Amino acid sequence: MTKNVMIVGVGGQGSLLASKLLGHILLQEGYDVKVSEVHGMSQRGGSVVTYVRFGEKVYSPIIDKGEADFIISFEQLEAARYLEYLKPEGRIVTNIQKIDPMPVIIGAAEYPEDLIGKMQAKGVAVDAMDCLSLAEEAGSSKAVNIVLMGRLSRYFDFPAETWEKAIKELVPEKFTELNLKAFALGRGE
Repeated sequence: MTKNVMIVGVGGQGSLLASKLLGHILLQEGYDVKVSEVHGMSQRGGSVVTYVRFGEKVYSPIIDKGEADFIISFEQLEAARYLEYLKPEGRIVTNIQKIDPMPVIIGAAEYPEDLIGKMQAKGVAVDAMDCLSLAEEAGSSKAVNIVLMGRLSRYFDFPAETWEKAIKELVPEKFTELNLKAFALGRGE
């Protein structure tokens, strides 16, 4: 049975490292894994989507509407934007941070109110937390991606050590401790 994870956010937030980390762990656990390239504006500010699919045999990296088991979101509006990709029994793991898209910045639109509440009112399972504050507590606002991976790890049957080993292998040594702390904070340890 193939499982599907969408990682959505805004360019420059570290979604590439998050997808690499998840893909690395899943390969280590013996799954066939397909990770898509980052789709969207990879410059800071544009919407970015990465797909991670895993199972016994995976043929395509693309996730269609209604197929995502998880949507991992760096920002509330991105979670809402990709909601139609979530399975009815799927789960959103999101940062509560709001990053204004260009139409809001230039005054052509307003940031929607209470997006998390609106998604929950539709019956969506939403695990929302202040990942930015936790990343800053770990030592860098750039560690939001690892805080989110820590939170996601709670929904997988792999021990924390598996995730920590992958962080040590993929993150430059000078940032390892900070990222391990961000992971633990996201996991709630």
